[in-house]
Amino acid sequence: MKMSLLQQMYKDVLAGVPLAKENCYYASFLTLCIEQSPEGDESCDRMHLPSTEGGIRSRQDDMSDTVGPTADDVSHDLANMNFSSCPREVMLLQLTLIKMLVDKAESQETEFSTRQKYCEILVLLLKEPKISSKLICLLSSCDQLLSHMASKSLASLVYFQLKEENALNVTWLTHSLKTLLEFPMCTQVAECLWTLTAIIKDILKDETVPKAGILKKLLSPLDDVLEGFYNSILLHHFDSHLYTSPYSEAANNLISFTDLLEALQASRIELELPLKCQRVLFLKVSYVLNIISSSAHYFIKKKFIMLLKKCVLCKPGEDTVSGSWVLQNPYFYEDMLALSNAVLQVVNLTWLNQIPLGEKASYFGSSEALPGDNTQSGSDQTALRAISLVVLKTLEFKFQNSATEAEIKEVFQSSMSQLLTFWRSHMKCSPQSHPVVHHCEWLSLVFIEQDDDMWEAAKALLLSYLKFDRLRRDAADNLSQKEEESWNFLTHASGYNPHCIFLFFLEKIAFDSTVLLDFLISSETCFLEYLVRYLKLLREDWHQFVNVCNYFDTKHGTSQPVSSIKPPHQEKQSCMSDVNLQNAPCEPEPQTLIPLTTSHNCLVFTTEQGNNEVAESNQSKSLLCNDSKSPLGSLQSLVNYDSSEDSELESVGKECLVNTKQMPLNNEHETMIRETVCSYTDDKQNKLKSQVLPLKQKGCNTSSSLACIVPSDNIVPLKIMLYKSTKCLEELQNAISRLQRRNLFPYNPSALLRLLSHVEKISKSINAP
Repeated sequence: MKMSLLQQMYKDVLAGVPLAKENCYYASFLTLCIEQSPEGDESCDRMHLPSTEGGIRSRQDDMSDTVGPTADDVSHDLANMNFSSCPREVMLLQLTLIKMLVDKAESQETEFSTRQKYCEILVLLLKEPKISSKLICLLSSCDQLLSHMASKSLASLVYFQLKEENALNVTWLTHSLKTLLEFPMCTQVAECLWTLTAIIKDILKDETVPKAGILKKLLSPLDDVLEGFYNSILLHHFDSHLYTSPYSEAANNLISFTDLLEALQASRIELELPLKCQRVLFLKVSYVLNIISSSAHYFIKKKFIMLLKKCVLCKPGEDTVSGSWVLQNPYFYEDMLALSNAVLQVVNLTWLNQIPLGEKASYFGSSEALPGDNTQSGSDQTALRAISLVVLKTLEFKFQNSATEAEIKEVFQSSMSQLLTFWRSHMKCSPQSHPVVHHCEWLSLVFIEQDDDMWEAAKALLLSYLKFDRLRRDAADNLSQKEEESWNFLTHASGYNPHCIFLFFLEKIAFDSTVLLDFLISSETCFLEYLVRYLKLLREDWHQFVNVCNYFDTKHGTSQPVSSIKPPHQEKQSCMSDVNLQNAPCEPEPQTLIPLTTSHNCLVFTTEQGNNEVAESNQSKSLLCNDSKSPLGSLQSLVNYDSSEDSELESVGKECLVNTKQMPLNNEHETMIRETVCSYTDDKQNKLKSQVLPLKQKGCNTSSSLACIVPSDNIVPLKIMLYKSTKCLEELQNAISRLQRRNLFPYNPSALLRLLSHVEKISKSINAP
């Protein structure tokens, strides 16, 4: 087999080496060798690969309109290549070269003269009248690799023609419209969907073109057809056997359509006014919700679950585009409200209970457990978090667009009750872990393995809490003590009390301030926005924070009213060791949640908590958690700051929006940050070993630190949780200040430092003797 010419061309293009010969010389090698019937019918059933017995017809017939000075050379080279012996390999190499030429021609890293050469070759190739038809023919090939490469090459050529000639490929457009309109009579639509998805992604990745104009030219002719296709493909009965396997044609069509839907949502960021095909997912999301609760294959359902998650986070196509949707778009709120109403409606109709999450645990490189592995597989945590985020974000959006407390109170309580039941049914606690005793702890247990999801969920509940609190205060000038008790009970019973959530997170990371520092510097989470909002709440709601801290210290005493706890300087409780608190006796976990009609004089713990050990870290790079469920034990102290990108906040107060742009750090700066923080945390640990809590009672052995016990008639409030949490925030403040003084912090943290300083002053003033 002689493929030396094609292989040499491949090597030259890959290396970016200038091609020395005439353009038609190289274009001739890219013309696909697909024979047609003598009648000249160009349909795919009449077109086939050349036979290995009879060779191929002359390429000069296909190149009759491109006569150049190198025609003899071309004829000679083609005659010496034995295409008939390996038609598939030759065709795969041709398809690869077409894709490579387009990529190199559009890359700014390629030399200008070389780019121009590649463009001229591609223009000549597009003048070959049958090139698009041949590629479309290959789309339906039973050879999956040929079909895949043909799809990528066709998408590249359509995109190239759109960009360079400002023209839409008529052959491809006609085929796409015909295929989509004939569905479901014509069931082979996956290849058409792949190609359109690839074209959209190519446009979105290109930073040198006016994307809005190109996208409109591409999608406008397909807009009505795509909207109709959405209705056609999603109105099927997905409980049939056609969708129980991911390898069936029907399932393949559906999977391909989810990829197209995501690409359409990602392209929405570029258009001031979205097209109908970009809005249909929001306006008719009930079709997708039906698929998720159907008996279709789990992979199909998970694809749609992840798509909904990206939509509610405004981050579809993260691997393709940077940024999020323009929230000022007049249709954005309308679409998000439609999606929120549809999701919350089915959630309140026990939709969550109808979703059978995958039962197999995830293993590296496989979904199957190794022989001898005794690990019990639980529910798919990725899908669990995604569904939970969809519910929480839709609740947040519903809250932000509701004018009165009555509009949201009932739907919020019902939705949170369903979500808590959903979490309880799918979270299998290990035998070594303590039973969940407080509804607010579920959030940290569900999301602790995924930082970005964790803080998105916490932020959603915090914003819901703030809006709910504002609405109830606006409805009544002076709230009675009973109303305050009822409000406090509701926040705990529904699992969204912000102080409990924050303290449970701190417990899970062993009160390690360097973990919070990681979150602050990382551009992958919204922790900065969450922390700013929470610190503002903490500044105004310090008394409730102290109340919750006191209850963490006395988890076995659950009958005392939340609102009746006295301020910290008046409260008295037993001085007991941290170990004694964590090893308090525990009752079996009840199987049902406490109803919201329970008396308001209890903080909603469903049972007494025990075995909740919180180990203090002896090394700054080790994170020990309060139980074996937490995966943070082996995390490094700091993230890779080279990956930090711009960090932007929503409107969280003007003083917190100034100079928050993150800057990339080089390796030297990263090393300096690590040395600074590690030096600081080492000093902190040494200080903690010799420091005791401020106890005035004589007879306490101060060398035992937190383990001192005092007689019951001389009670001094130990306030372990309050001490640990405020100490953690103080350490965070000091670490940020140290980095700022050395110009190592990636953005200006002045506003954040002011909030942390204010909280520190409140803490010290209240706890002062």
